[in-house]
Amino acid sequence: QESRLMELPYSSFDDDDDDGHLLPGDTAEQDPGAWYPVPPKLSPFSHCVRYLAFLWNLLFLLLGLLVLAVGVWGLLAKGPLPGGERGVPLGSDPMLLFVLVGLGTSAVSLAGCLGAFRASPCLLRFFLGAMLAFGGLEVLGGLLLLLARRRLRDALRDLLLLCLLRYQEDPDLQFLVDEVQRSLQCCGLESYRDWESNPYFNCSAPGVQACGVPASCCQDPLENGSVPNVQCGFGVLGLGAAAAGAVVHPGGCGAALGVWLRGQAGAIATGAAALVLVEAVGALMALRVLRDITAVRV
Repeated sequence: QESRLMELPYSSFDDDDDDGHLLPGDTAEQDPGAWYPVPPKLSPFSHCVRYLAFLWNLLFLLLGLLVLAVGVWGLLAKGPLPGGERGVPLGSDPMLLFVLVGLGTSAVSLAGCLGAFRASPCLLRFFLGAMLAFGGLEVLGGLLLLLARRRLRDALRDLLLLCLLRYQEDPDLQFLVDEVQRSLQCCGLESYRDWESNPYFNCSAPGVQACGVPASCCQDPLENGSVPNVQCGFGVLGLGAAAAGAVVHPGGCGAALGVWLRGQAGAIATGAAALVLVEAVGALMALRVLRDITAVRV
């Protein structure tokens, strides 16, 4: 028993030395939390922001797909001419704008949706980069609108003249011109005589539309107040100024459109500010989701 009691302190000291005097590497192996801290968990607010970011981008994804579908439908609905060629070049087709806007909106919104749903930093960074690019283009467009108003006015005039020349060739341009002339009560670009530049309304052209103008130029386009009279503008270009002024609106749409745009400046500025605000909200939510994902994965 005495020998056994004599060995007890030695064995106890030896065990303490083995347990208490460990190498730093051994400490790291037994206590990994000291070197690898537990990642923080997402708060309920972070989860809420992530779900909102997903729903936000899903809404704009559906809107983008709708705009894209309208543009594609508009392009396919215009069948080729009997010769096998399109009536309007694809580059000047207004439906191409719908296709491009819908494609860009749906692609960026899809990246935001998948980035928020799958917690993908790559997709979220792509979404934020696209939002910054769109914001920069909008700011650049606003500066150009303020600094180059005269050139933009000339470009708008050339666009309206192109619409007059291709009035019968593109149903979309025809609808746009008719709506502008009917709502602003105008005719042509500078006056009703601008329709002489159209090959179908020129007085030397064959057909019943020669020396005429579209029915949307007429002061009373409805016969007996109910039935549209598509022939009310026939022969107007062959009349005198006074006689033509009694049938159609003599003023051009260039000046009327400029007055209308100046009157709608407040509404246009409000719409632009709302668009920037919507993009900023989406970008801030994506940035918060990206920051939470990065904090959890570090």
